[in-house]
Amino acid sequence: MEAFIELRRNMVDCQLRTYDVTDRDVLAAADSVPREAFVPGNASHLAYLDQPIALPGTSRGLMAPMVVARMIQTLDPEPGEDVLEYGGGSGYGAALMQRMGAKVSLWEPDAEARKLAGPALAAAGAGEVAILDKAPAPASCDAILVSGACEVQPSTLFPLLREEGRLIVIEGAGRAARVKLYQKSMGAVSGRTVFDAFAPELAEFRRPAAFTF
Repeated sequence: MEAFIELRRNMVDCQLRTYDVTDRDVLAAADSVPREAFVPGNASHLAYLDQPIALPGTSRGLMAPMVVARMIQTLDPEPGEDVLEYGGGSGYGAALMQRMGAKVSLWEPDAEARKLAGPALAAAGAGEVAILDKAPAPASCDAILVSGACEVQPSTLFPLLREEGRLIVIEGAGRAARVKLYQKSMGAVSGRTVFDAFAPELAEFRRPAAFTF
């Protein structure tokens, strides 16, 4: 336990702060949420490395700590807001935002990943996070964190946003991937590129294969 506390502090100081994560609430959440609770027990030694972590038996993986932290900083969830993490696997991003005071739900379509989320969130002291197997009601979200890379724009998630709601996602693949922040205003959604990042792909948002003769 003491070793993980030291690793967590090093993660905050050496990964997050050096990646332009400066928000005190984000840093405090990352310093207190046990990331090791969200990875398989035999991979707990990998929890605080600056890289994504695959979740065996699922189609999901956790994003690197500095990427998820900077995305949350950009999304800027406020205490009391209704916030959704989509495709978050075992729910590390949801736990961070819950620790920051948001009312958080995790929508994870991957059934095997969803099974990991309940015990992980409970172990991290974030048992209040609601775990969903289907989409929440339209216009019910103030902010959405998409925890994975999407080759195509995740426009099917836009109807979940309330007016002035925000959605953050990594669009593209490999070195072409960029974090984009979308916002809904007067019923229309527009986005802007924020920074470069890499994350495991979400299969449901891959570009359809082109037909060839």
